[in-house]
Amino acid sequence: MTASPPRPDAPLPETAHLTYFVDGMDCASCVQKVERMMATLPGASGVKTSFNKQTLDLDLDETRTSRTTLEQNLQALGYTPELLSRAAPLTPIEDLSHLTYFVDGMDCASCVQKVERMMATVPGASGVKTSFNKQTLELDLDERQTPRALLERNLHSLGYTPSLQGGAASPSAAKSHEGHDHAGQDHHDHDHGSHDHDPGGHGHTHEIPKPGQPWYATGQGKLVVTSGVLLALAWLFGFIEPQFATVGFIAATLIGVWPLAKKAVASARFGDYFSINTLVSLAALGAILIGEAAEGAVVVFFFAVGELLEGIAAGRARAGIQALAALAPKTALLVEGQGTREVPANALRVGQTVQVNPGARVPADGTILSGTSSLDDSPVTGESVPVVKSAGNSVYAGSINTDGVLTVRVDKAASDNTIARIIHMVEEAEGSKAPTARFIDRFSRYYTPGVVAVSALVALVPPLFFGAQWHPWLYKGIALLLIGCPCALVLSVPAAITSGISAGTRRGLLIKGGAALESIGSVKTVAFDKTGTLTAGKPRVTDVLGVNLDRNEVLRLAAAVESGSSHPLAKAITDAARQGGLTLPPVTDAQAIPGKAVTATVEGRTLSVSSPRHADTFAPLPGSVRAKITAFEEQGRTAVVLRDGTVPLGVIAIRDEPRPDAREAIAQLRGLGVQTVMLTGDNARTGQAIASDLGMDVRAELLPEDKLRLIADLKAKGGVAMVGDGINDAPALAQSDVGIAMGGGTDVALETADAALLQERVTGVAHLVSLSRATMQNIKVNIAFALGLKAIFLVTTLLGYTNLWMAILADTGATAIVTANALRLLRWKGGGPAAPRTVTAAPTPTRA
Repeated sequence: MTASPPRPDAPLPETAHLTYFVDGMDCASCVQKVERMMATLPGASGVKTSFNKQTLDLDLDETRTSRTTLEQNLQALGYTPELLSRAAPLTPIEDLSHLTYFVDGMDCASCVQKVERMMATVPGASGVKTSFNKQTLELDLDERQTPRALLERNLHSLGYTPSLQGGAASPSAAKSHEGHDHAGQDHHDHDHGSHDHDPGGHGHTHEIPKPGQPWYATGQGKLVVTSGVLLALAWLFGFIEPQFATVGFIAATLIGVWPLAKKAVASARFGDYFSINTLVSLAALGAILIGEAAEGAVVVFFFAVGELLEGIAAGRARAGIQALAALAPKTALLVEGQGTREVPANALRVGQTVQVNPGARVPADGTILSGTSSLDDSPVTGESVPVVKSAGNSVYAGSINTDGVLTVRVDKAASDNTIARIIHMVEEAEGSKAPTARFIDRFSRYYTPGVVAVSALVALVPPLFFGAQWHPWLYKGIALLLIGCPCALVLSVPAAITSGISAGTRRGLLIKGGAALESIGSVKTVAFDKTGTLTAGKPRVTDVLGVNLDRNEVLRLAAAVESGSSHPLAKAITDAARQGGLTLPPVTDAQAIPGKAVTATVEGRTLSVSSPRHADTFAPLPGSVRAKITAFEEQGRTAVVLRDGTVPLGVIAIRDEPRPDAREAIAQLRGLGVQTVMLTGDNARTGQAIASDLGMDVRAELLPEDKLRLIADLKAKGGVAMVGDGINDAPALAQSDVGIAMGGGTDVALETADAALLQERVTGVAHLVSLSRATMQNIKVNIAFALGLKAIFLVTTLLGYTNLWMAILADTGATAIVTANALRLLRWKGGGPAAPRTVTAAPTPTRA
C-alpha cells in the first residue's frame, strides 16, 4: 500500500475535502470576494483559491454548512461553481487501499471529467488523480464504504474497462476481497470497447484505435460492421420477402442501439438525464414503434459511423503528443571509469555521465561536458535546423546527435525531463477549458433538455389539441430529437482547441490550456522583459574603467562581490575575471538589494556593485565618471559602479546583444495590430538604445513591483501578454492576461507562464498570436455551421421535407465536418523556415 503521513493541518473526521471550478472567479478582487464570503461560513477551513485556475479548495464540515448552501452563496456572488472532486470524510491511512487502474477508453479530457464526476459520488474515495494520456486512475479507497468491485462496475457502466495495474489493500480490506485478484489482469489484452466521450458531458461515444490497429478491429468498428451487414441483408431480403426485411431492420436497430441505451442509463444514474445516447436511443426505438424500422436502422448505422470517424480524428489530433513519449531512447551508455555500460535510460540519476554516439538520441536532459556536434532538436522543440552545440550547452532528451561523440552530464531524471514536462503540461492544457468551451457546455445543459421538450410538444400537441394524425407528427418529433443532438456544437470548441495545442506543440509553442490559447489572440499589448527575452541573456563585459585603480583590480574586486549571485550581469563579470586569469579573494557578509546593488566584505573592505542611480544616492559621481557612464548607456551598454563605501573605484560596461530575430518579431506583432513595450530594470538610456533599434516602446529603471503596476495599467487598457524568462519575471507573468516564458528560462517562469517558447525565438510570440487567431476563427466557423445547419433542418422537418436518415446526417454529418475543419489546424505552419544558428559556449569578453 502506498501511504503518506497525515497532514499536520488535516481536517476533522466530520469534514469532506471539496474542489470546485468557480466560473467567473478570474481576478484578484474576485478571489478576495469569495474568501470574504468563505470566512463567514461555519465549518469551512483550509480555504485555498486560485484565480488563474479558477478553483476553490476547502475542507467543509457538512453538518454545520451544507454543500448546497456553499454553492448557493457562490451563485449569489455571480459565480457558477462546478464540483470537480469530493473526498469523503477522512479515514485512517491503515484502512485505505491505494489503487492504480489502467482505464481502457478514458483517453480524452471529457472522459476524465466524466470519471471524476462519478468518483465524486463514491463514498470512501479520496486522493483521486486521473490522466487521459496514460489512461490511468489513482485513488485511495476505503473498501468498507465502497468495495473496489463496485467501483469497477461503475467504470464499466460508463463504457470503460478498468484493469488494476498496482495497489495494495489494507489487511481489513484484503479480508473482504480474498480471491478477488485484479493484479493479474493485463490491460494490453483488453478489447477497446466503445466509450463515452463528451466535452460537454453529454455521453458522446467514440473510440480511438490502438497504434497500428485497423478500424474494423475496434469495438466501435465491429459495431459499425455488424449493423452495416444487417442493414444490407435486410435491404436485400426486401426484394425476396418483405417481412424478413422488417425483422432484419428491427434487429439491426436493436443491436446498434443496445450499447447506446446502456450508456444512456449509466449517464442517467450519475445525473446526466439528457445525454446524446439518450436522444439517439429514444429516436431509434421510437422509429420501430411507429413502423419505421428501416429508417431507425439507418439512423443507428450513420450514428455509429460518425462516432468511428470522430474517434479516428481524435486519435490524429493526439498522435503528435503521444509520440513524444516514444522519443527518449530506452537505453543509455553510462560512463564508468574508462569504459561505458548500457543501462535503462529511466534508471539514470542526476549527476551521472553518459556518452552519446553519432546517430543516437540523447537519453536525458543534461549539459555537454565534452565534444562538439550538431543536434537535431526538432522532435522536441520544433527547431527545424540542427543546432551546433559544445561544452557547456544544454541538451534535451530525445534530440538526435547527428555527428560527433558527446559526453553529457545528466541534469534531470526521466520523470522530470523536457519530454515528461511537455506531456504533463499538455495533459493539463487539454483538461483546461477555454471560456468559449465553458459557455458552450453551459448552453448545451439547457439546449438538450429544451430539444427534448420541443420534440415532445411537436409530437403531442397537434394530435391532442388540433386533431392531427399521430404518425406524421410523431415522425417529426423523432426527427427533431436527432436534429437536436448537440454533438457538432459541443465538439466544435474542444476539437479546435486540441488541434491548436497539438499544432503549437509540434512547432515548439507549448500552450497550457484552452483559456490561454483563446486569450493570446485577443491581447492588445505584448510586454517583453529585456535580459534573456529580447536579448540573448548572455551579457559580456565590454569595458572596464578604473578610478585611480588598475582595471584588472576593479574587475577582480567586482567579481568577488558578485561571486555568489546568479544574475546574468553578475555571471558576465565573474566569467570575465575567470577568463582573464584573475584569482578571486574570499568574501563575507554578501547580500543583495533587489534591483539596486550587491554588497560584500572583501579583504576587510565593504564593497558594493550597484547601478549608477543607486550609487548616486550615497555620493554624487565625479563628472568624468558620469560622462563615461552616459556614453556607455547611449551605446546600449549597461554600466555598474564598484564602490568602497561612498567612494567609486571603477565602472564596468556590459552588453547583452538583442536576439537575431527580435526586430523581425516586433515587426510581425506590429503587423498583427499588437503594440509592444519593453520592461526593464536597466537604465533609461540603455533601454532606449535597444528599444529604438528594435522599433518598440520602453519603460526602464523598473523594480519588480513597478512591472506589476505597469502590467495592471496595461490590462486596464485591454488584454496584455507578458514575455519573460527569469524568477523576477514570475509575478508579472502571473499578473498578465497571458504569461509567456522563453524555453531556456527558469523553472519558476515556465511553471508560472500560460505558454512557453521551446525554440527560444522571439518570433514565437507572433506565431502564438497567429495560432490563437486561427483557432478562434476555426471555432467561430464551427459554431456557426453547427447551429446554422440545425436551424435549416429544423425548418425543413416542420415543413415535412426531412426524413430520419437526413436528420441523423444533420447531426453526424455536421459533426464530421466540424471535426475535419478543426483538424485543418494540424497543418498550421506558423512562420517561415528558421535560419541556421550555432549555440556556443559563452564568448570571451574584452576589456578597455
